[in-house]
Amino acid sequence: MIATLLVGMLCVYLLSFAVMFLLIGRRLDAGKMGMDAFAVGNFTLGAAYVLQLLEGPAGWSWMGVVNHSLTLGALLAYSVGGLRFFGRPTSLLWPLAALGLGYAVVQIIVEWVWGPVARYVLLAAICALCFAGMVVVLLAGLRTFARDLRGEVLLFAALISGICVLNVLKLTKLLAGGLPALAMDDQFQVVFYVYMCSLATIIPPFIVWLVLRRLTDKLRDMAARDPLTQLLNRRGLTEALAARLRRPNAGARLLLIDVDHFKRVNDRYGHHAGDAVLCAIVDVLRGAVGTDDLLCRMGGEEFAVVCPGADADNALRVAERVRIAVASTVMLQVAGEAVRCTVTVGVSGSFDDDASLVRAMQDADAALYRGKNAGRNRVELGGVTASAAPVGEGAPGAQSAIESQGGSG
Repeated sequence: MIATLLVGMLCVYLLSFAVMFLLIGRRLDAGKMGMDAFAVGNFTLGAAYVLQLLEGPAGWSWMGVVNHSLTLGALLAYSVGGLRFFGRPTSLLWPLAALGLGYAVVQIIVEWVWGPVARYVLLAAICALCFAGMVVVLLAGLRTFARDLRGEVLLFAALISGICVLNVLKLTKLLAGGLPALAMDDQFQVVFYVYMCSLATIIPPFIVWLVLRRLTDKLRDMAARDPLTQLLNRRGLTEALAARLRRPNAGARLLLIDVDHFKRVNDRYGHHAGDAVLCAIVDVLRGAVGTDDLLCRMGGEEFAVVCPGADADNALRVAERVRIAVASTVMLQVAGEAVRCTVTVGVSGSFDDDASLVRAMQDADAALYRGKNAGRNRVELGGVTASAAPVGEGAPGAQSAIESQGGSG
């Protein structure tokens, strides 16, 4: 009687949370984070338990066959939901239908060849293997896709491990005692459904919490990045530097990079082309700076690079590499015309805290201003010219189609 009541409660929990997941998924538009798949999983498992209540004692019936197929279908839906949550789009409906029909055929064959106990043993074994596989994937994901959710993933893996163990115990009881082991008044069945009710109470709010956390992280990331180039903006650079400067021996140098005469790109080709050129320049910058360097869009056509641990020579090498790479790259083709650009770079002295960062910013800005006045397409360091190559010298063939028309910027 107690186990039957627990199964009834389980049905209510699962179906109620299925509706909630669907409603949340609708509000998330295209980025549903797996909520639609979780809703299908809850609905499928809830329907399986409804059939179990209607079926009565364990044995052969069409309700039992459908029940077992729905149970495995729910595991598939939950797995797909997890994949979608971690950004791996995976189809659900056709695999779900194929699994349901295929497993129904397998059940009929197993029942015909080995009897009803084998059919229940098969379900318990498959469930145990599936849950064990989920645990392994989650633990492996701590080093890859789930690095930012370590505590949550460990808790989830622990909860899944519990249901895996219970399915192994159910398997052994079936092998030892046959179908009477599944009687609803059996003590093991009470324990099993108490745990399942606990999971149905804990996991859905837990999933909602994960979605809310992921949305919060996305909003924070959006606030720290430039929407056009996806580089760090000023706020994002400040936050990233705050973390870097807390490390020991965390000195760094700042490079301010300004695209020469960029206004002419917008005037001649339009702002849409100007945006495309900026994105192309960002691609060049990403390839020219180091993997540990911080790249930021300060605004308009001005960018910044922070080189942690760099001395003057290393910072100048990065700056010169940036200058040459930009000057030698065709940024855009417009009506058969190659659009090229050059940059002027100002390099600061070393800084290691907020106060020295302000001085470094002023130093790099003053160097950048000197470079602009001295003819552009050059690198300047703290009041001393580090590279005074006129346009085209640093990179043969890099004479800008925009530069050739004169003007300022």
